Amino acid sequence: MKRLLAITLGILTAIGGFVDIGDLVANGLVGARFGLSLAWVVIVGIGGICVYAEMCGRVAAISGRPVFDIVRERLGPRWGVTNLLASFLITFLTLTAEIGGVALALELASSVHYLLWVPLAAFAVWVVIWRVRFKRMEEIFGLLGLCLLAFGVAVWQLGPDWGALWTQATHPAPDGSEGWPTYAFWGIALFGAAMTPYEVFFFSSGGVEEHWSRRDLGTMRANVFIGFPLGGLLSLCIMAATAIVLLPRGVEVETLDQLVTPVTESLGKVGLAVVLIGIFAATFGAALETGLSCGYTVAQYFGWQWGKYVRPREASRFHVTVLLTILTGVLILCTTVDPVLVTEYSIVLSAAALPLTYLPILVVANDPDYLGEHTNGRFANTVGTVYLGIVLVASLAAIPLMIVTGAGG
Repeated sequence: MKRLLAITLGILTAIGGFVDIGDLVANGLVGARFGLSLAWVVIVGIGGICVYAEMCGRVAAISGRPVFDIVRERLGPRWGVTNLLASFLITFLTLTAEIGGVALALELASSVHYLLWVPLAAFAVWVVIWRVRFKRMEEIFGLLGLCLLAFGVAVWQLGPDWGALWTQATHPAPDGSEGWPTYAFWGIALFGAAMTPYEVFFFSSGGVEEHWSRRDLGTMRANVFIGFPLGGLLSLCIMAATAIVLLPRGVEVETLDQLVTPVTESLGKVGLAVVLIGIFAATFGAALETGLSCGYTVAQYFGWQWGKYVRPREASRFHVTVLLTILTGVLILCTTVDPVLVTEYSIVLSAAALPLTYLPILVVANDPDYLGEHTNGRFANTVGTVYLGIVLVASLAAIPLMIVTGAGG
């Protein structure tokens, strides 16, 4: 029974913790502009993150070491530093966007300008990272993130034309008002949001934090192959909600208050309160994960002591790195840069850097020196290679499409 509860809680946490500011913005914006014609990208992205998250979890459980640590050792410091720079930059931009997302959620709840909330939100993130146990941290914000299911309830309450939604989803092409370059740009943005590098690094390092072993492989796989797809379903609910309400009106999602319009109209103030809790929990939880991931990647590359399971005094450089990244993110937000704009750029740049993250993972997952008999099988390698090809195409197209379309404008 205890093991069943652990699996169930892990799955619920994975569902609530999957959606971050990138998924909120990308899915809401795409639904309002393209309907469900890009829903297939979310499904493809969920498949990819599941395949590679399982590899990372398996590496952590069998070797007792995080993937990034092994990548540096296996592929050498030159590849390691390239991987470090790319992943750290993307993760840092995502951290900045997540802190901004927390502040925007608090602005919606209080009507106090989000810039006044930014320092308080960042301080709260640092305190939780410093003081709250790893597992408790994941459980609290993952479970609260389930409040985003209000989007799914809103879709049902709106009573949409299900046939029309199905037609949108099964006709992957832009309508007459949008061109193929813009369609492709937002498709890559959705893919980048689903496969953000920090997710796999955090998942692997988190496995070490929670002392995973061979006995935990089943629990880990249940969390990946059940929790992540259900989290993806939540992303599709967000897309569907904006497609139903905002697409017919020609309203684009540029702010969080526009994003929650479908919930407000269908569920009223109670629904708005619930969804704001979900947005706060999702962005705050992702800020914790990205803040920790910044510390993980730097500390693991340089061989420093790291982790919440280690006394802060013994992992001081790790905690200083986390603190400095949070403070730098606050300084960027205080320039009044739009957090939603930071989010859009971070997910596109994430797509451009994906090969630097996922190729080394595939290499490590096939190394018997670290995994013994638990290396990838033929199926895992086939699917992993196919996704690596998709990742490569997305990375090569991301920057040119961003330039051609004016960042999807």
